[in-house]
Amino acid sequence: MATKTEIRKWRAHLASERQEAATYAYLAGKREGEEREVLIKLADAERRHEQYWLDKLGLHAYPAPTPPLRTRLMSRLAKTFGSIFVLAMAQASEGRNASSDISAQMAADERIHSEVVRALAGRQRAAMAGTFRAAVFGANDGLVSNLALILGVVGAGAGSGGVLTAGLSGLLAGALSMGAGEYISVCSQRELLEASNPDPKMGEAVAHLDLAANELALVYRARGVRAEEAEALAEEILRNLELKQEEQVGHNYEEIGDGWKAALSSFAFFATGAFVPVFPFLLPLSLGAQMGTATALVAIALFISGGIVGILSGAAPGPRALRQLLIGLGAAGVTWAIGTLTGTLT
Repeated sequence: MATKTEIRKWRAHLASERQEAATYAYLAGKREGEEREVLIKLADAERRHEQYWLDKLGLHAYPAPTPPLRTRLMSRLAKTFGSIFVLAMAQASEGRNASSDISAQMAADERIHSEVVRALAGRQRAAMAGTFRAAVFGANDGLVSNLALILGVVGAGAGSGGVLTAGLSGLLAGALSMGAGEYISVCSQRELLEASNPDPKMGEAVAHLDLAANELALVYRARGVRAEEAEALAEEILRNLELKQEEQVGHNYEEIGDGWKAALSSFAFFATGAFVPVFPFLLPLSLGAQMGTATALVAIALFISGGIVGILSGAAPGPRALRQLLIGLGAAGVTWAIGTLTGTLT
């Protein structure tokens, strides 16, 4: 007889498998071609796992259990923001399922599912990598650098008016600098890769290397291969070489991103992030309250953005969020200390 604890765990597994099957099926309806087929297969596999838990639970499977919050959140993100969020969360979820209290066969299934989802998510991560990198760096630079600037100016003895002026100046200067820097960085990287591309005419030349083909065929004939077979082998090798040359021409620039998109993304997100610590200084509060509110708002924003990065990387969001929070506030704290020391000396 199963214990109450086991039944509770099995019902949670059943609810998760049902929700994940429904989510994969929903994503499959939004996709085409090979990716759609893969998602349909994943949904079918989750339904097989659902049946496993139904058989194991028997009457304890009723009434239908409510899916865990994590699984429900995954489904909601899929419908609201698109498949990249849900695939990243599903990658982490499948990895956790593989280590749960389940049969060896199902654990193996979940590990395979995790790799399948990792590959699907990888395609979309590559497509958004350039713009996403610029957005994340821009937002975090805006949050941290402008909070550090504001705290440093406050530490040096400036009043609310001076802090507001410094904060708005830092916002504009930083956003323009970030946008210009991202554009130059992306364009320069593209130009360097283009300079390293193989000559596209190399593939065309391979087809005309008759002498090389004849000599290659002689190699096989010397090894005892009949003349007709030797010629066929030589031609096949040259065809493969031609195809390989064609495949090598050009780079996949998805991971680099588009220069203008990266620049606009970096500009907009830096400005947004930099405005967060400035906003409290527009309110009729005391200087201390303005500083405290600015620090609290930046801390919340850093924690949220770190969590989002964790989700999209298919990892636990908590440690990433905490890391981003500590690094950001640490940098701002150092600047405040330097500003305070400078104000004391002057």
